Amino acid sequence: MSRISTQGAGLGLALALMVAPMWAAEPLAGHWLLKSQEVGGQRRDTPDPLLLRITAAGSGLEFAYSVPVNDVQFVSLRFAPRLDGTAADMKDSQDKTIGTVKVTKAGALQYKITIQGPNRPTASGTMTVSADGKTLTSMSDSTPAGQAASVHTVQIFERQ
Repeated sequence: MSRISTQGAGLGLALALMVAPMWAAEPLAGHWLLKSQEVGGQRRDTPDPLLLRITAAGSGLEFAYSVPVNDVQFVSLRFAPRLDGTAADMKDSQDKTIGTVKVTKAGALQYKITIQGPNRPTASGTMTVSADGKTLTSMSDSTPAGQAASVHTVQIFERQ
């Protein structure tokens, strides 16, 4: 093998290794701004822009929900589950554990999620990234304490 073809093969391998993580990235990862939500069939306006930041974290993803407070993003809820259904702690803005979250990858663009904890209804649903990667739709059902019927929630986020 000539020196030029060896260098070319080495460069090709280096480029492939640099690009591989981009192919392996979860479609859910990114910054998502809440655009609309519907709770129990009723459209609800969001008083503050809710930002959902999802980033790679070890063998899973870290989710951080935040709202602006004095022009600074204030994280109100966060959790870092693996995508195999293993329970992860859900923490509030005071870093207090308020429940657990389980996330399972259900398809190329869909994730199943279950949230539970004391003094809160268990919620289960899906997060689905659109084929073009620009929209995230979160749909969940929960049954609040003292109610017989579950409440269906739909949130639409746009990638930032």
